[in-house]
Amino acid sequence: MSFKELNTKTPAELQDELLKLRREQFNLRMAAAAGQPAKPDQHGKVRKNIARIKTALNQKRAGGKA
Repeated sequence: MSFKELNTKTPAELQDELLKLRREQFNLRMAAAAGQPAKPDQHGKVRKNIARIKTALNQKRAGGKA
């Protein structure tokens, strides 16, 4: 998910996407704890996507242009 794609979404859509990613992050942690690890790069990808969404949300709240 690129930052340009995120800028076209509304804050409500971004909140929904953030919730989905948080759930995915939780599921990855639980799977790892249960001994069923996912692909090694999944944790980093989810974490970075969460950061991108939070950055886009903060810029929209501040009224800034990305």
